[in-house]
Amino acid sequence: MAVRLLAYEVSDLCLGKPPLRSLPVSATLADAVSAIRYSDDGCVSVWNCDHSSPDKNDAVDDCRCVGKISMVDIICHLCREENLLAPSSALKSPVSVLVSKVPGRVRHVEPSSSLLEAIDLILQGAQNLVVPIKINPRRKLQKSSPNPTAHNGREFCWLTQEDVIRFLLSSIGVFTPLPALSIDTLGAISTEFLSIQYHSPAASAVGAISSSLAEQTSVAVVDNEGILIGEISPFTLACCDEMVAAAITTLSAGDLMAYIDCGGPPGDLVRVVKARLEDRKLEGMLEEFTNSSNVSSSLSSFSLSSSSDEESSSSLPRSGRYSRSSSYSARMVRGAEAIVCHPWSSLAAVMIQAISHRVNYVWVVEEDCSLAGIVTFSNMLEILYQHLQSMA
Repeated sequence: MAVRLLAYEVSDLCLGKPPLRSLPVSATLADAVSAIRYSDDGCVSVWNCDHSSPDKNDAVDDCRCVGKISMVDIICHLCREENLLAPSSALKSPVSVLVSKVPGRVRHVEPSSSLLEAIDLILQGAQNLVVPIKINPRRKLQKSSPNPTAHNGREFCWLTQEDVIRFLLSSIGVFTPLPALSIDTLGAISTEFLSIQYHSPAASAVGAISSSLAEQTSVAVVDNEGILIGEISPFTLACCDEMVAAAITTLSAGDLMAYIDCGGPPGDLVRVVKARLEDRKLEGMLEEFTNSSNVSSSLSSFSLSSSSDEESSSSLPRSGRYSRSSSYSARMVRGAEAIVCHPWSSLAAVMIQAISHRVNYVWVVEEDCSLAGIVTFSNMLEILYQHLQSMA
């Protein structure tokens, strides 16, 4: 069975993966916001394509994915001091202002690349592996409209850490006895993690939020005694609209957790954000935030008025949530409650826990709920990768 696992190629993990929707590198951040609202994974791929080559083979090679942008990238961009006064102007910037700051997040690989090669690239820092896939013949026949997923006759999908962990979990018996050992015994717990005090200004965590996005982790919210209260997760922020930047700018870390929770922002916190924006004379941000809040309120009212029709309401955006598209309802969303395990938890249990909650990490707490560290997919992959190498 071990030999069979080592024989797998990247293409084997791509079965059923949807083709990437893309934006050209010349697009604006406003274009990215629109594209992300209708994406299934909260981000959009950015491509640099040169279709001027007369040689079709060369043209294919000149079409490359140069990065990805999520709503969190845009939110952190709007939180910059120079963008708070005029967020609408900031959204007119090209996506390249963000792509250039995240090199190495995406890597092109061939479908024939081995599973070991894919894991090695992820451990080097790649978040997404871009893999060519065959175009669906039905989409190929639709010549009346451009195919937003095709690049010179080719389509691509991408693989993530979660995809690889989920695949390895299906063959977890190969790694015996590792799955039954505790994460403490395996040395899988990292004591280097991002955190912020509960009462600290959320704005002081913008750098940490950006870093957690790059590292695919989260920012722990702790009290003065190191007890884990919750988290500010890029995964949760990615399900908000860009105007959550106003809340980050004006609220404490604890209040921000309540603001981005799954039920939607409480009305009293919305009023606090508006008042503080007025006090700081951030008129541009206040105007955009007010417009966003009005849209959210309209969606909430419409959802409540339709609550008697359960089938109908289930297809609407969440009540009180931000102005995302209805496709957002198909995605699993968590609030600010952290997913935790203990040092004595087994590797298999933690893997299943992370997969089931659609997160790339699990916080490790002691019996008194004090934060002991974090276990990430990267930590898990490194352990499993070493075991696979020993079998190669």
